[in-house]
Amino acid sequence: MNTTTLKGDGQAIGGQIKETVGDVTGNTSLQGEGVVDQITGNANKAVGAARDAVGPLTEKATTFAKSRPYATAALLGVVGLAVLNTLRGK
Repeated sequence: MNTTTLKGDGQAIGGQIKETVGDVTGNTSLQGEGVVDQITGNANKAVGAARDAVGPLTEKATTFAKSRPYATAALLGVVGLAVLNTLRGK
């Protein structure tokens, strides 16, 4: 869990509180702010989860590239040709 995920959790909880207070007091502006905060918080949680998932993969790729530079170059060349052929319609 990283800071983006924690920030998202805090925003979502704060948004729920704002929405509830807005419901109780009849303040529609506060209700709307609460909903926006919840959506923003959930988006931040998703970004944080994505960062957590990609981090180890990036480390492995960097380690592989440093230990096997020729294999990395060959792999990138093959992927590049595949992308070019796909874009050209072959």
